[in-house]
Parts: sequence; structure tokens; C-alpha cells
Amino acid sequence: MDRVIAKKKWTTKKLLTIGGIVALAGLIAASIYFTSGKKRLNVDTERITISEVKKSAFQETIPVNGVVLPITTIYLDATEGGRVEEKYVEDGTVMKKGQPILRLSNPDLALNLVNQETSVYNLLTQMQIANNNAQQNTVTKLNQMTDVENSLKEAERVYNLNKKLFAQKVIGEQEFRQSENAYNYQIQKKKLTAEILRQDSVSTNQQITQARQLYVGSQNALDLTRKKVGDLIVRSPVDGQLTSLDAELGQNKNKGERLGQIDVLSGFKVRADIDEHYLSRIYNDLTGTFEFANKTYKLRIVKVYSQITASRFQVDMLFVGEVPKGIRRGQTLQIRLALSDETEAILLAKGGFFQQTGGNWIFKVSENGNTAYKVNITLGRSSPDYFEVMEGLKPGDKVVTSSYENYGDMQELVLKKN
Repeated sequence: MDRVIAKKKWTTKKLLTIGGIVALAGLIAASIYFTSGKKRLNVDTERITISEVKKSAFQETIPVNGVVLPITTIYLDATEGGRVEEKYVEDGTVMKKGQPILRLSNPDLALNLVNQETSVYNLLTQMQIANNNAQQNTVTKLNQMTDVENSLKEAERVYNLNKKLFAQKVIGEQEFRQSENAYNYQIQKKKLTAEILRQDSVSTNQQITQARQLYVGSQNALDLTRKKVGDLIVRSPVDGQLTSLDAELGQNKNKGERLGQIDVLSGFKVRADIDEHYLSRIYNDLTGTFEFANKTYKLRIVKVYSQITASRFQVDMLFVGEVPKGIRRGQTLQIRLALSDETEAILLAKGGFFQQTGGNWIFKVSENGNTAYKVNITLGRSSPDYFEVMEGLKPGDKVVTSSYENYGDMQELVLKKN
């Protein structure tokens, strides 16, 4: 008897065909997925830094390095060249004003002093001789004037007498005219003698004045030479600490050469180096802060040096309020210099991403936290810790702020947790 055999619905051939179709569809789907324009990269969340964007108080600051200096430094230069003969103190000594530091010798200057003293002595002697001669000449001229005046009086007496006698016809006209001529002659002689005496007096005064001026000039030159010789002993110009002393016994120092410096110990200032990029934004009264011994201190700019060296310029800052105890000359401070007032802003933590993106875009974490995708952003001002976000992010957004160096041109990061 024939038996009905049931037809199999899932044959091996059919199953293989269906499997092949599914695999092909998966392959096509995967191809479409991976060639759809988005390049993805799996990253371990433990190897990256994810930061949250927040809204908070913000102040634009820049980090600068400052060096502690004495509030006043006076440099010691050799006003006259010479050989170091004696050192009275050593580097680091606290000095009083006028206290000697070292002594130089200069034979040429010493010889010049002797010659100058001799010249002044000779001028003084010549001036005294000239004064004596002038006085004798004046006495002679005065004696001559006295003789002339006496002769004039006698000629006047004879003339007046002969005038009366001639009127009475006691004497002749010839005798009268002689007495008259003699009288007129004595009048003219007195005038001439008086003029000679006046001119002689003027000439004598001029000579004395010139001689005195020459003597005074020579005396001033002598005083200057004495001062130069005195400057061979280098003294402290103010109270302070002697530092950077560069002089050894027997060493020759040229005129104007730096010998050392005196640091005034009444206070300190800080000299900071700033990038030339900020020159137009730096001015007096800007403030900065720094940490010292777990305490914050404040500084204020009092002087801006516009000269640029190696793409940097300098500013001097003074302490505002309390000066840190134990601070020392030459100590380096890490200062945060404020370039703006404190305002509310959307803040993005600084990180290595900026080197690859230039602050133009960032990887933003999706809401489910499984991926991070590119978003364009606009950054504004900055501080040592944060960027100010102008566009592209809002408070609460999470972004990848670590370095993008290994991401290439990836469009999306697939965040994996181990």
C-alpha cells in the first residue's frame, strides 16, 4: 500500500540560501553604514577627559612669571678708572650711606692733581703780584694827580693876581698873558691826568677781574680733580645691601665699568615678562594675584617698559596690601594677571583638544553618553583654566577636552567602557 510522504518545508538548500541572503544584506548594510560619510572610532572613556560646560564667574587672565627685586637698585660704576688696591667689605654686606667699599689707584690722576695744585698756586702768586703792581701804579697816578692839582692851584693864584695887577696897569700885558696861559695849561693837564687815572683804574679793575676769574676757574678745576681722586674710594651712596660686587685685588677697572650694586632693603617689587601680543592691553594699575605659602597676594602694575626683547616686554609691579613674609630677592612668582573685570560667562575647561582644533570645533558627548560628535564652536577670552564660549555650546553640555592627536579626520567617537 502506497504511503504519503510529507514534503519538508526547511530543506538544507533552502536554509543555506536564506543564510546567504541575510549575510549579503548584512554586508550591504555594513558597507552602507561605514561608507555613509561618517568616520567612527572606538575610544576607551578611561583614556579621555570629558568636561562639563558650565556658567560661572569669569575673568580674563594670563599667566606671567615675575622675579622679586629690591624696590630700588643703585648701580655702582667706576667714575674713574684704576687698579683695585683694597677691598673694605665683601659681597652681601649691609652698607650705610658713605661707607667705603673699595679703593682704586690711578697714578695719572694723582699726577694731574699735583700739577693742578701747582698751577693754582702759581696763578694765586701772579694775581697777588699783579694786585701789588696795580696798587703801586695807582698810588703813582694819585701822586701825579696831587702834583697836577697843586700846580693848578698855584697857576690859578698867579693868574688871578696878575689879572688884578694888569687891570691896575701895574704889570704889562706880556706877563699877564704868560700867567693866563700857564693857568689854562694846568687846567688841561688836570683833565688829562684825571682821564689817565680813570682809564688806569678801569684797566686795573679789568685785569684784577680777569685774574680772579682765571684763578676761580683753576680752583674749580682743582676741586674737580680732588673729587676725582676722592672718587677712587668707592662709597655706598645709600643705605642698603651690597650685591654683585665684581672687583678683585690687583684688577684694573676702566672708567664707567660696573663694580656692583646697592639694593635698597626698604621694600620689594616684581618684574614680570609678558608676551608682546598683549602690549596694547597692558597699562598701569592692572592687577594680578599669586599664591605664596598657601595664601593669595595681590600685585599692581606701576610701570610698563615698551621695549621689546625676544618677543617679550617687561612690567614692574608693587605689592598691594600685605607683603609675603619670607620672600627673597631673585625669587620667581607665578602670577595671574587680570585683563578684564569679573563677569558671568559660559566656560569650557582648557585641554589638549585646542592644539588640533584651534578652538573652532569640539567633540560633544551625546545625551545617551554612547557617542561624541563634532560641533562647531566659537571661543572668546581665556584664563589659565577656561575658555569663554561664545557660540556652539550651552551649560550642561559634556565635551571631550583631552588631546585629539590620534583621531585624524574622524567625525564621531564611539565611547566604550571597560
